[in-house]
Amino acid sequence: MEDVLDTYALPYNPDIPVICMDEQPHQLLSEIAEPIPMKPGQPCREDYEYKREGTCSIFIFTEPLKGWRRIEATERRTRVDWARQIERLLTVDYPHAEKVRLIMDNLNTHTIGSLYQAFPAEYARSLARRLEIHHTPKHGSWLNVAEIELSVVTRQCLGNRVPDRGSLNNILSSWECSRNESGKPVDWHFTTEDARCKLKRLYPKL
Repeated sequence: MEDVLDTYALPYNPDIPVICMDEQPHQLLSEIAEPIPMKPGQPCREDYEYKREGTCSIFIFTEPLKGWRRIEATERRTRVDWARQIERLLTVDYPHAEKVRLIMDNLNTHTIGSLYQAFPAEYARSLARRLEIHHTPKHGSWLNVAEIELSVVTRQCLGNRVPDRGSLNNILSSWECSRNESGKPVDWHFTTEDARCKLKRLYPKL
């Protein structure tokens, strides 16, 4: 926990940005009966029945101090999917960064080994060298700013049924553009000192 909090406390450095990532599954649903559009004085009405169209995984990356997000729905959430997202982060989003400090949870796919499963060893190692990984502790996912962003997009955009991944990515892309245009950074206040005081029950007793 303190490792993550100390990382958040570091001053902004464009050459070594702090990036948070998270992912969540999402179920695709289509309508069986066509919804009745809203009218003056009458809300939109839709049938309770729906058709399951499979699932996908939503990946999100965010730089809290800069107010930047990238979000995408992929077909699956395998090690290779995670590795490809990391490759894009390092080669497209931050190609000139000396190193990326990456904060994420301990999901079994979130490992350097996933890079070697997706890419040739030499290339995988070149990507790994540019990563400084900081894992949130077990039951400490609330420390991940990316989880907060996922909560925001869920509340704002994912309340309706979406039948396919293409439509979902259109929705997510619009949210991403709007969110990034606002340029609103995350002002993180919880510090290591706060943790030692307010969460002292989590520390071992000596």
